[in-house]
This record gives sequence, structure tokens and C-alpha cells, in this order.
Amino acid sequence: MRSAKAMGYHTVAVHSTADAAARHVLAADESICIGDPLPADSYLRIDAILEAARRCGADAIHPGYGFLAENEDFARACNDAGLVFVGPSAQAILAMGHKAGAKRLMMEAGVPCIPGYQGENQDEQHLMSEAVRVGFPLMIKATAGGGGRGMRLVGQASEFLDLLRSAKSEARGAFGNDEVLLERAIREPRHIEIQIMADRYGDVVHLGERDCSVQRRHQKVIEEAPSPAVGPELRARMGAAAVQAAKTIAYEGAGTLEFLLDREGQFYFMEMNTRLQVEHPVTEAITGLDLVALQLRVASGEPLGLTQEQVRFQGHAIEVRLCAEDVAAGFMPQSGHMGLWQPSCALRVEHGLNRSSDIPPFYDSMVAKLIAHGETRDEARRRLLHGLADTVALGVVTNQAFLSRCLRHPVFAAGAATTAFIGQHQDALIAAPTDDAHEALALAAALLHAESGNAIRHSFSTPLRLKMGTDTTSVLLVNEAGHGCIVRIGDREFALQLLEVGEHDARVVCNGVARRAAFHRDGAAIALHYLGQPWRIEDLTREAIVRHSQSGGDGKLRASMNGRVLSLAVAVGDAVTAGNPMVVLEAMKMEHVHAAPATGRVSALHVSVGDQVGAHRVIAEIEATA
Repeated sequence: MRSAKAMGYHTVAVHSTADAAARHVLAADESICIGDPLPADSYLRIDAILEAARRCGADAIHPGYGFLAENEDFARACNDAGLVFVGPSAQAILAMGHKAGAKRLMMEAGVPCIPGYQGENQDEQHLMSEAVRVGFPLMIKATAGGGGRGMRLVGQASEFLDLLRSAKSEARGAFGNDEVLLERAIREPRHIEIQIMADRYGDVVHLGERDCSVQRRHQKVIEEAPSPAVGPELRARMGAAAVQAAKTIAYEGAGTLEFLLDREGQFYFMEMNTRLQVEHPVTEAITGLDLVALQLRVASGEPLGLTQEQVRFQGHAIEVRLCAEDVAAGFMPQSGHMGLWQPSCALRVEHGLNRSSDIPPFYDSMVAKLIAHGETRDEARRRLLHGLADTVALGVVTNQAFLSRCLRHPVFAAGAATTAFIGQHQDALIAAPTDDAHEALALAAALLHAESGNAIRHSFSTPLRLKMGTDTTSVLLVNEAGHGCIVRIGDREFALQLLEVGEHDARVVCNGVARRAAFHRDGAAIALHYLGQPWRIEDLTREAIVRHSQSGGDGKLRASMNGRVLSLAVAVGDAVTAGNPMVVLEAMKMEHVHAAPATGRVSALHVSVGDQVGAHRVIAEIEATA
């Protein structure tokens, strides 16, 4: 919208009922509601979007980053309705949007491809035989997929059928198409993508590469440009392959060719994303180009007006994806009320949040992306770390601290991270420093039990029980009248003074060091932003707060997050063994299997397919059998 407005275009936002107060809605000149997020995602309803365009008299539709951006039916429907689709032709989307067909096309064009199977026969046993031929480990990929949906890594033959069914189910739910292809897994590669831009007159340029190797479950976490593993000669070869691919299908607009780069420096085509990428800001930062403005100009019929020789690269840029997810709980998607949101002013921050926003459970877990640019890679990394530490996101658990630990890790700092980075270093990336955690607990104790004034005035000792994550800690708070307090945690002691306390911020002195903290109160809990990261602490001292777990000791299966019931694998009366799949929930576009917490007989099912359930709700009960 910023790019469109700068070019003199009037902007209209479409939104679901869940997003009526979202930032993109408030930023637009006009907005139109296109329906409820359930039972069908309103953002995927072509008829509703076209009707919205008709009502407001729009000339063009920009499809954003989502699934409709790569939907040939949507592109064709826009053209049939007399609307400009800001993207490639339906024919180009069809050619490259289907992974198997795209791979066959690229092989014919001489672009290096990963060995595998991309045939039309989708019979399970046929796919099993092809998997044995390709060899393990291998990747299962949804042919209509994107964003890591419908993708599974299979380590051995015994896992294949179960993972195949899981991938097909997720692909069917996300894309309405469960066809898959198989590819030999390349161990610990780099994920490199080449940004291209093309006009309708046959001119194509590449805008360099992005390194998207830091991933989890095939979802990108950190992206940067240029890649630490790509030099000028390799960039030229990969760029030439990307340009050739675009010319082969008479491509128009912005697109991305994705490659795997192995340890020997050989690259292999994976897929083409026929849209603008979430990570396009890092390319904009190093080229100085506005990719959305280029999209709009090309879509309006203008020539690209840019030769390959005119593309210049300056400095380095890194982007991180801030997601609403609980890293300590297995990266479980989160939803709810973001009580305090203050993005850093030192970074480019793209987000959909207001100062206080609700995050619904219906969409992808990414809530913001933070981008830093520097003359060198390490300068960009330092700036991003500082800006990330300065960003306040309280009320919904995010991966903010995890992102900081990724950026600080010596492997990433050295530019050596591959797609195996998170898996190999997960323990170090998840664990919070104990000293920092104790200091945050001490500050939480002081803030939770301070009087309404700006100091703790009375003198007595108070034993507290505070919970952070899964750990409950005994804390002793010793008030010193007029001088703050001493907080004892085990053998650690923290001398604290609350110099200033506002509605959401405080200036504190801890053991002689003055710092600022942001906080958000939520009943008996407090969310802190302190020492450059968020913390959530619950006070269990004064009342018994029942916290549900999935230990299954009581035979009750509880929802691990807010989500929609996708399928039921059992019925009342069925015998189950601990660990058997029972219920599949969908949250933020991802499937989560909930397994039996105990062995016995299913005595009750409290949900049906399609139900929306809240986190910790009892969804099934198991009665022990003799």
C-alpha cells in the first residue's frame, strides 16, 4: 500500500471479520469485509474478492504473499472480470505452480534438478516403489504447495507411508490438492533463491540471491542477502539459470527461483514461487529497488526499464520472522491478545499489529518481519540484534528470544548455517540463560507486589511462588522501607529499586545497574520485556491456579492450542494405547496430532470435526481398563 500510494494509486483492503481492526485495514483508503474466517478462509474466496473489487470500482488486484498469489484460477478470474492481476499470467502460474510439472519443464530447459519422482501415478504402493528407487532419505513435497505445507522428510522406508498420508492430508487442507512428488534429500544444503523481475516484452533480470537456510519444518526463520556462500561466479551462473527459466515460460512480474546448494557448490532447482516473497525487503535493501513499485509498473504495461548491468548490490541485509509461537513448548502456535506492541524504530519492521491487537488462530503464525541493513554482514547482524532487543511484544508468546539466540550463535555469525542449523543446535537456541531468567523473576516479584506508588514502602519479608515456563520457583522478597527490596532466589540475591513505574514501563536499578523494562499485567501474570527479551511470569502464591498439562495422568486429552478439529481417529468405546493418534487440530495453517495420554477405552469425545476449541480444553477422555 505504501508503494501504491507513493505512485498515486488509491488503495482498498479486503479483510475477514477477524481482521476488521488490523493494521492493513486501517492503512487503506477504503476497506471491504469479505466474510468470516471459518468454515472457509475468506481470504481464499475468489468470488468474494472479485465482488469486493466490483463494489469499489478497482482496476487491479495485488494478491500479496498468500496462496491466491500462486493460483492460476484466480489470475484467470481477474482477467475475465476486466481486472489487472498484479503478477504473472495464469499460464505461467500453472506451468510453475505445479512442482512436478515445473521440474519436468526445468529439466527440459537444462536447469539442474534433484533426482526423484514427479509422475502422475499417486497410488500409495507405486509411490512406495518409487521411493525405494530414489533412495532414503528423501523428501515428500506437495506439488501444489508452498510455505513448507505438505512437506515431509523421510529417513527410512518404514516411515514412508505414514508420512505420505500426513503430507497428503496437510496438502489437501491447504491447497485442495494432495498430489505429491518425491526428491532425494540433500543433506545439510544451503537454501538459495534468486529474485527475478520480468516484463511482458521479454526482458528479464535477476536481482541477486537470498540465503534462506535457517529454517524449521521447512518454514523460513532468517533470510539474508547476499548469501555468505555465494560469490560472483556462482551468482552469475545461478542468476543465468533463473533468467532462462523465466524466459522459458514468458514470465511477467516478480518471481523467485529456489535452489538447493550442496557442499560441493552444485545447485539444484527446487521450485519457482510465482509471486512476491515475504523476504523481498532484504533484496530491496541491497539493490535500492522497490519491488512492489516494479510489479505495479510492469502490470500496467510499462517496460522493465532495467538492464542486468544496471543492477547494483550494496551492503548486506538480514530479516527475521517474528512468530506467535511458544518455542519451549515445541514451537506451538499461539493466539490471543497482544497487550503491548512497540516495534523498534531502528529497523524496517513490516507487521500487521496495532499497539494492542488480537492475534486470531486462523492464519499463519508470523506477525512481523524485522529487517536490518549494513555495509557488512556483521554490521547488519549487530543492528538486527539491537533492534530485536528493542522491540516489545508482550501478551502473546513469540519466538523473539529464539531469534536473538540464532543471530548470536557462532555458526550463524560465521555465515556457516545450513538447513540443518536449528536441528543441530536446538538445545542451545531454546535455552534461556539462567542468570537472566533469575533477574527477570526478581523484577517480576517486585512489580507484582509493589503498591500503587512508585516504591515498596513497608518492611516485611514475603515468600512467593513464581512460575516461568514449566518451572515454578520459590522466591523470598524482603522489603526495605523506602529503599526498594532484596529478592532471594536460591543462593542468588538481587537488590532492586523501582525508580519510576508507569502503565507499561519502568525504570529499575538491579544490583546497581539502571535499566528500563516494559511490562503488561494480565491478572496474576506479568509479561516483561527486560534484558533484551520477553518473559512471562505467573504468581502462584495467593491462589491455586490450575494449569492443564498433557501428561494424561487423569486420562483427559486436552487441546495444546487454540485450533479447529480437522479429524478424529477414534470413536467412543474404542480401545487405545498411550501414544495412539486421537485428534488432529489445525492451528495457524499447521496440523497438530494429539495422541492418547493413557491406555484404556475412549469414554467421551467432547468435539466434532470442524469445531473450534480453545487451548487446554478437554477434548477427549480415556477410562482405564483392567
